Amino acid sequence: MTFIEPIQDDQASDVVEGFFEADRGRLGYVANYTRVFANRPAVYAAWIQLNGAIKQAMELRRYELATLAAARRLRSSYCSLAHGKVLADQHLGVETVRAVALDHGSSGLDTVEIAVMDLAETIAGDATSVTSEDIDRLRRLGLSDADIFDVVAAAAARCFFSKVLDALEVQADVAYMELEPRLREALKVGRHISDE
Repeated sequence: MTFIEPIQDDQASDVVEGFFEADRGRLGYVANYTRVFANRPAVYAAWIQLNGAIKQAMELRRYELATLAAARRLRSSYCSLAHGKVLADQHLGVETVRAVALDHGSSGLDTVEIAVMDLAETIAGDATSVTSEDIDRLRRLGLSDADIFDVVAAAAARCFFSKVLDALEVQADVAYMELEPRLREALKVGRHISDE
């Protein structure tokens, strides 16, 4: 399942058990990524703090769209599935998220959301290719510099998280097999979903 050993329940320190309990409360199970990050609890705690600070500053729908765009560009099935599911469950519905995953530019999103996804995708692909025009496009659409920073931070943070997962072959949780099949296939862009 992974290139390094995930931490099992009987190996968990008190700190790691806290991470596991948080997952059980939120998801009903311990996520595969949590078990792998539990090899370095301080890194995982720092990730939770960083990601929480980024999300707190953003409208959740915008955060999820930026994150999905970055995850798809990075070919991170795990992150694409996770954030696509949030969008489907809480913001857009299954069919719209499927359309967004296949081509966000023609999916019915508004111009701000398309521009946000475009920027996040560019950052994930090659941050050095971002131009002042990319940033000015968001300004013209009404985003403040702080709003633009949030989009950049969400995309850049996703690069860290997705790259760790994919470099260690951490597969998406088997629970994602329960997604509507056509949505699941649109969101699966890299590694496979775990079968356990």
